Amino acid sequence: MNAKLQELKNQMASVLVGREEVTQLMLAALLAGGHVLLEDMPGTGKTMLAKTLAASLGAAFSRIQFTPDLLPSDITGLHYYQPASATFALRKGPVFSQILLADEINRATPRTQSALLECMEERQVSIDGETFKLPAPFFVMGTQNPVETAGTFPLPEAQLDRFAMKLSMGGISPEEELLMLNRFEEHAPLAQLRPVMSAEELCACMGEAERVYLHPELKTYLVALCQGTRKVSGVLAGASPRATLVLARCAKSYAYLQGRDYVVPEDLGVLAVPVLAHRLVLRAEVNRASSPEQIIRSILGQTAVPTEDWSR
Repeated sequence: MNAKLQELKNQMASVLVGREEVTQLMLAALLAGGHVLLEDMPGTGKTMLAKTLAASLGAAFSRIQFTPDLLPSDITGLHYYQPASATFALRKGPVFSQILLADEINRATPRTQSALLECMEERQVSIDGETFKLPAPFFVMGTQNPVETAGTFPLPEAQLDRFAMKLSMGGISPEEELLMLNRFEEHAPLAQLRPVMSAEELCACMGEAERVYLHPELKTYLVALCQGTRKVSGVLAGASPRATLVLARCAKSYAYLQGRDYVVPEDLGVLAVPVLAHRLVLRAEVNRASSPEQIIRSILGQTAVPTEDWSR
């Protein structure tokens, strides 16, 4: 693995306690050119994770607090009239950044949520018929509360499909919580962060991750996993072809983070749930009986894993 990436991981670990797994997956999504949706309870470190990443990269960081009265132009920007010159000028919105935190994204109306669709997929923004390219890298981290539903608008399937992964911060052990308490009592770790990797160096790492080898047998296995989501009884919509491409890219970047230049079946086993589960649309009766995560794990258990033929 690139030494700069290791330094990035170490610095993020100096702030975030017990979040090594979610940090690893988030970095894999970032290197794959994808975006991440974090779903967890308030106070679990979702915003801290985004701020730590932005500070460690020295990247332009923006945060949007999504609310029901937020308008699409509040995200993308708009042209406003200047009386002195009798002309219109562009005021760019917070989406013109490199790390964008869409906090409580499901509190905004679907119309406002849709303002991110073009940004996330095409890396560009259209304002009044004019198209503007977004800076590279461009990474969106959306957050939402899994429990509170009052005043929220569930993300439409088209929006969910544009997130490479859906992650949860997960629990924290008593020992880790005590370490966190001591760490933040003594000083403010976030304030002491310094950039350890430039945007250009990150883009170079993304190029290296793309060149990680994915064996044809593993491609067949990957496709079988995605096809399996479309054959389960009670699943209205399985993983899209976009998901197949995303899973392949994430597998390469995850292997790269492990210091390998090739993908192994275990990489796909780790990534299948965070990449595929949030894309499933279940019938109501199925949703009550089993979760998308359980369905993906079942597909993993039923799909033959390719093994090396030692007889040759």
